[in-house]
Amino acid sequence: MPFDYSKLEGRIREKCRTRVSFADQMGLSERSISLKMNGKTQWKQSEICNACSILEIEKEKIPEYFFFFFF
Repeated sequence: MPFDYSKLEGRIREKCRTRVSFADQMGLSERSISLKMNGKTQWKQSEICNACSILEIEKEKIPEYFFFFFF
């Protein structure tokens, strides 16, 4: 099932303005972020934790940003 990262994308724009800036803060390439956001590669737990710190996402809200999927 494909995941819906639209809420995550909005949070990235809100907090970091661009995927490039977010990728830099994550210590990843823009390509890596793009692959994750397009469902081509999976997020690692450590990356989710780092992203939550950068984007100020509370741990209770993680499923809303990283595990919401299309039916």
